Amino acid sequence: MSLVTGLYVVLFYAATVLLVVGLAFRIKKYASTPAPLKIPTTPAPTTQSGVVLRLFREVVFFESLFKSNKWIWLFGYLFHFGMLLVLLRHLRYFTDPVWTWVALMQPFGKYASFAMLAGLLGLWARRFLVDRVRYISAPSDHLMLALLVGIAITGMGMTFVAHTDIVMVKAFFLGLMRFSPQPLPTDLLLLAHLGMVVALMIVFPISKLLHAPGVFFSPSRNQVDNPREKRHLAPWAARLESGEQR
Repeated sequence: MSLVTGLYVVLFYAATVLLVVGLAFRIKKYASTPAPLKIPTTPAPTTQSGVVLRLFREVVFFESLFKSNKWIWLFGYLFHFGMLLVLLRHLRYFTDPVWTWVALMQPFGKYASFAMLAGLLGLWARRFLVDRVRYISAPSDHLMLALLVGIAITGMGMTFVAHTDIVMVKAFFLGLMRFSPQPLPTDLLLLAHLGMVVALMIVFPISKLLHAPGVFFSPSRNQVDNPREKRHLAPWAARLESGEQR
């Protein structure tokens, strides 16, 4: 095993552990945070099935963002939908044999990278051109966008400009999954791309990108609007009330 291959094997194993543990910790924290008040954003659903439908529209169509700002919605949707197709296309590196639907969507995922990059650049430009957004933008916001743009550009570079040995790349990742590391190509674009992916995996659990799982735990989205029909008590309040009654 070469030095480069060994380094990336260690990096990917470490980043995977940090990503999984970090996400599990943050999701546990979200789930255990009390919600003492009914605070759904109105107009809100009055049934649990309505809440499920609302979350579906929010996750799939970015409904609240569409209502608040059409331009941000457009760039945000381009980025997220393009990234989804790109990620699904990458499943070919982790499956053997490649699933039929993954093989069929390869052309779509290939050109979705342009939509992903356009959305990212639009969202980044907003942080410079919109005064109120520029005022609240921290260096970490720009660094995160720069990291995502770097991942997109290096990935597109390998697809459309300087091709890498995708057979070796697939063997490398299948080897990681089977705990039998295989040689990794030493193309600079590939190494830069994978290095930035590792960095993203490490910082993801402590970054603003956690809005992805966080939306499911937002009281303004996941609560039923029935305060008059049913008294709302957070679990800790219910336990306290039960103890006082005894």
